[in-house]
Amino acid sequence: MVAGLVLDALLGELPVAHPLVGFGRYASWLEKRLNRDSIALGFLAWACAVLPFVGLSLYAVNHLPQFWIFVVHALLLYFCLGLRSLHEHCLPIALALREGDLPNARRLTARIVSRDTEQASEADLSKATVESLLENGNDAVFGTLFWFLLAGGPGALLFRLANTLDAMWGYRTPRYLRFGRFAARCDDVLNWIPARLTALSYLALGNARCAWRCWRTQAAAWPSPNAGPVMATGAGALCLALGGMASYGNVPEMRPPLGEGRPAQAGDIDRAWKLVSRTALLWCMLAAALAWVAR
Repeated sequence: MVAGLVLDALLGELPVAHPLVGFGRYASWLEKRLNRDSIALGFLAWACAVLPFVGLSLYAVNHLPQFWIFVVHALLLYFCLGLRSLHEHCLPIALALREGDLPNARRLTARIVSRDTEQASEADLSKATVESLLENGNDAVFGTLFWFLLAGGPGALLFRLANTLDAMWGYRTPRYLRFGRFAARCDDVLNWIPARLTALSYLALGNARCAWRCWRTQAAAWPSPNAGPVMATGAGALCLALGGMASYGNVPEMRPPLGEGRPAQAGDIDRAWKLVSRTALLWCMLAAALAWVAR
């Protein structure tokens, strides 16, 4: 696990030919050929997208020499992690906001969220970026680490590919409502425990009382059963008021409230990043302790 995290910290995303980018193209190719508004075909597409790669990784870690097994585990975790990517995508937004460069901040924020940013204010952009950091801390980092601790590189790969398909197909739109149902439910199941462990970690490293109150009173109102605890607790840990109004496709949408306190500002993006990075360090320490106990 440490080797994978170090590779992510040193190298970040590969500038070309990143495996997850190639997987996304393959998944898009499958969807175009199999999406016939059918739950069964959605399951078939999910299986064709995920199982061959997970099966190949399982074969590798069970048949290679010991040194290469270590290398495969570390590389699989590296390919699945997105900790440095979160830093590289979100911290430049905070810098642009501090410099008063609102057009650049809007352009950068549009890369990481699906909501409209053309007319977004500094507060809107700060809120969107903090929310993205908190949620993707679970999806791109802690869910991956949980499944790696449970099942090694193949477990991390299973989680990350399933999470990617949920992000691509798990929409409640006419195109994906039936086809993407299995992808969405599978991600809900795989993410259920990691999301709550992430929420507990945010609670432990922030304002615990506010975080627990927000988790208990706000999480259930959020549409996603896993994003709700993560984002409500993270917002409470930072003592920020998130959620509320956002625009998607020029259609305003009032989302449930998240957290308590003042609205997010540019400096809160750095605070949210520090919460995520400290949580990663906490998980490393706990994993080391578990490994020592299990000796």
